[in-house]
Amino acid sequence: MASLQISNYESQIPADELLIARITKLHASISKLESLRPSKQTNSLFTHLVKLCTLPSDIDIANLPQEVQQMRKSLINLCGRAEGLLELEFATFLSKLPEPLDNLNLFPYYGNYVKLANLEYKILAENGVVHPKKVAFIGSGPMPLTTYILAMHHMKFTQFDNFDIDEAANDVARRIVATNGEVEERVKFETCDVIDVKEKLGEYDCIFLAALVGMSTEEKVKIIGHINKYMKEGGFLLVRSAKGARAFLYPVVEENDLIGFEVLSIFHPNNDVVNSVVLVRKPYSYMAA
Repeated sequence: MASLQISNYESQIPADELLIARITKLHASISKLESLRPSKQTNSLFTHLVKLCTLPSDIDIANLPQEVQQMRKSLINLCGRAEGLLELEFATFLSKLPEPLDNLNLFPYYGNYVKLANLEYKILAENGVVHPKKVAFIGSGPMPLTTYILAMHHMKFTQFDNFDIDEAANDVARRIVATNGEVEERVKFETCDVIDVKEKLGEYDCIFLAALVGMSTEEKVKIIGHINKYMKEGGFLLVRSAKGARAFLYPVVEENDLIGFEVLSIFHPNNDVVNSVVLVRKPYSYMAA
């Protein structure tokens, strides 16, 4: 009877308010974890969180109360740290297998990455980017699955340069590609802060910006502006964002954060893919004669 009363009560609460209440409760549980390293409890909480955040939702992050904004900011940081630890654990495990690139499907969210990479390749192809010579991925992490999937299945002659601030992440990623000579020849890793990468950014036909590079709007805008300054004219930038309840997992990039770029495509998923995909191009500057 009690559960029925709760159910009746909940049915009177607007769906978005109920969703935020449930996300807030999960945030409280995650905040109390002794460690964000993969474990039965940690995995269960984050799996539940992702399922909640990928429900259909019209939540407008910009209009949330201040306390919810603060909770969201904390949750994104917790998710980012947990994601990094999960990737590092699995990448270390895979690096010890004879053929790690043939066993990427052991990673729990591999299917989501395949869908996302396929989607991103489709969007790029629709905008004329089919066989780029050089691609950069900023914020590649220990399990650069997008790079692996694109390099092995979609862009088989493209050179990929992966930039990450964490040498431990790059080290294990290098060990994985070292098991495949053909992939190793085309997939490289560099440890640095993207703000320190300047002229080199002008070498790439397309640059991917991972969702967790730039956790606040200010940081994200600074990084996007830096990329715009140094990337080549006519080059493409693919930015991962989030919309609705998915924005409790990842930072949001709005159109007005992309000053200096021509917006070509904005895609918001409605399946189990979490990230929105925004494709922009740096316009050519035509000098007057």
